[in-house]
Amino acid sequence: MHVPDGFLDATTSAGTAVLAAGTVAVALRGARAELDERTAPLAGLTAAFVFAVQMMNFPVGAGTSGHLMGGALAAALVGPWTAVLSVTCVLVVQALLFADGGLTALGTNVVLIGAVTVAVGYLCTRLATALAPRSRAALLAGSGIGAFLSVPVAALAFVGLFAVGGAVDVPLGAMAATMTGVHLLIGLGEAAITVAVLGAVLAVRPDLVHAARRLRGTATLADRPATAVGGAR
Repeated sequence: MHVPDGFLDATTSAGTAVLAAGTVAVALRGARAELDERTAPLAGLTAAFVFAVQMMNFPVGAGTSGHLMGGALAAALVGPWTAVLSVTCVLVVQALLFADGGLTALGTNVVLIGAVTVAVGYLCTRLATALAPRSRAALLAGSGIGAFLSVPVAALAFVGLFAVGGAVDVPLGAMAATMTGVHLLIGLGEAAITVAVLGAVLAVRPDLVHAARRLRGTATLADRPATAVGGAR
């Protein structure tokens, strides 16, 4: 749902640019606590994966196509702050090199795709892991639900921005109905890709998955020899 130039007026675009800059600045500080020498390479791989998959569209009907946004997946893999930075890097490259989303709308796209989707995905994943902290199924379910919801929520956030500063002659009701309907379908693809990728990474390197830290703690306890556990009494 890359927003092109001209859909929002200059005032609204400037406001989202300021909000995006502030979000990225906070994310730069927060990412220090999420990254170490083991997880930093995963952040780069996550950004590269999101970039590659965003270039591939899948049909959602009526001549409309969608693509992965990646915020929920990135949040589960590398943490919310690093996810914001990863998705922002993708959006900047797309805007500068591929004209995917306008330069004046870059701040809007960072807010919607780089912040809103990450926040929704991360909150759903955290809720699921809080309810069932030692369940891989709960982690995947929470990430899938978060991925699904993140897409229409970001679409509705855009509708809110359009209501404030829309610059094209499209009725607000029609805009809301179209954005919500299409992005509910896109959310299904987002959820499927997120669960598939996250499940694959959990199967081979769960120690690198930010959202699986509690799972790792359980695995560490289970892997301890019985004598070691007994001797710790």
